[in-house]
This record gives sequence, C-alpha cells and structure tokens, in this order.
Amino acid sequence: MRKLLVIGIGAGNPEHMTVQAINGLNRADVLFIPDKGASKTDLAELRRQICDRFVTNPKSRRVEFDVPVRAEPTSSYRVTVDEWHEAIAEIYEKLISDELDENGCGAFLIWGDPSLYDSALRILERVRLRGNVGFELEVVPGITAIQALAAAHATALNRIGDSILITTGRRLTEEGLPANAASMVVMLDGKCAFNTLADQDVFIQWGAYLGTPDEIIVSGRLGDVGAEIERIRGEARAKKGWIMDTYLLRKSGE
Repeated sequence: MRKLLVIGIGAGNPEHMTVQAINGLNRADVLFIPDKGASKTDLAELRRQICDRFVTNPKSRRVEFDVPVRAEPTSSYRVTVDEWHEAIAEIYEKLISDELDENGCGAFLIWGDPSLYDSALRILERVRLRGNVGFELEVVPGITAIQALAAAHATALNRIGDSILITTGRRLTEEGLPANAASMVVMLDGKCAFNTLADQDVFIQWGAYLGTPDEIIVSGRLGDVGAEIERIRGEARAKKGWIMDTYLLRKSGE
C-alpha cells in the first residue's frame, strides 16, 4: 500500500527541521511541493531549499503542483473553505494515484506543524473517504509559528498556573478577549484584529516571517504599538507580496 508522510518543516528557518523530518524526506520516493502562485513563490522556494539541503536519496524526485486560490467568503465562511478543500482533495487524489506506485512513499512538506491551523490532514481524510486510492498515513511534527514567536521574544507563553487560548483573527474580532485565559495566541489574522479591542492596555508580542532572515518583531502596550504594527505589516506585505504573522496578547495586570 502507498505510504504518505505529512512532514512539519517549521516556521520558515531550514534549521527548524528535525532529524525525524529529514529522515522522512529521505524515505520518500516523491516530494510534493505546492505552488501558491507568483505572490507566494517564496514559500515554494523555501521547500526547494530544504530539499536541496537535506535530501540525499538519489531516487527521490519532486512534483510541484498548483494550489487553487480560496474564494472570498460570501454567506458562509465554512462553506467557502469546504469547497476549497474539496478542490484541493481532487488534486491530492490525482497526485497520489498518478505519481506513486502501489508501494511507493510520498511526502507533503507542511509549513509549521500539520496539527495546527493546517488543512492537509483533513484534506487527505477526504481523499481516503472517496475510496479511489488507498494509503497509509504518517505524521512528522514540526516547530510551529507559536514556538518561533515565543523564542523570538524570549518569553514563556503561559503564566504560572494559567491557561492559553489559541485562536484566529476572525474569532478575536467576533468574540474579543476571553474571560478564562489571560494569554491568547492569535493566528491567521489578515486584518489586524487586535486593533478592534477596546482594552488598549493589553500587552502584544507580534512577529512576522518568523525564523527567516526577514523576521520582524514588535512588542509593547497595544495602545502604544498597535498602529505601528499595522503600518509595518502593510509595508512588509506590499514589499514581499505576502505575509505570515502571529502574536501573543496578554491582559494587563496579570
């Protein structure tokens, strides 16, 4: 039966690669490299650099594929994402069927860790449920943007005995700061949702392009640095064509 490795490759620094991840790359006959278009060519290029640096298996080959652009949400965010995942599942199924022998091994290189705000595992489960192609699945964990953020700011994510909430920018806008967590990590925020918070005394530790030579970090009281982060973020995105960022929020007085 075909074997699929879903390998976390870290937050952007090739040195985030674990020994397990490197060994996984070298077990694979085929390395699947997603291409999200000209504006995000850096993301595909980093995967190529990782393969150039760590892959020593002379029999392995790379297969690049285009990732469809997700439509802007209309009436339902979940419906929009579901349709996007279905389109990607069709691509995955064809890749697995066409590029892997019956006993072949393929690897998907996943930014960060496959378990945290990445859809590869859900999409591969869709492929499995279709029943057209069989495969075994193995997951290799990777360093997340959250870990890279904490390292960049030399901070611990949790306060003693306290909880942490991991959420998205969309949820932060809709729900605000939770009552049951003094620390909140926000991911997938394309609209600087922190600026919707009424409490300007919240402490923010923000980072973009974490682990890469382009890394940017800013920290401080939200009322003092919120506008600066939004400006820096906008300039960086305009320059590179894309941005990946995350941030930690802490309530004042904790």
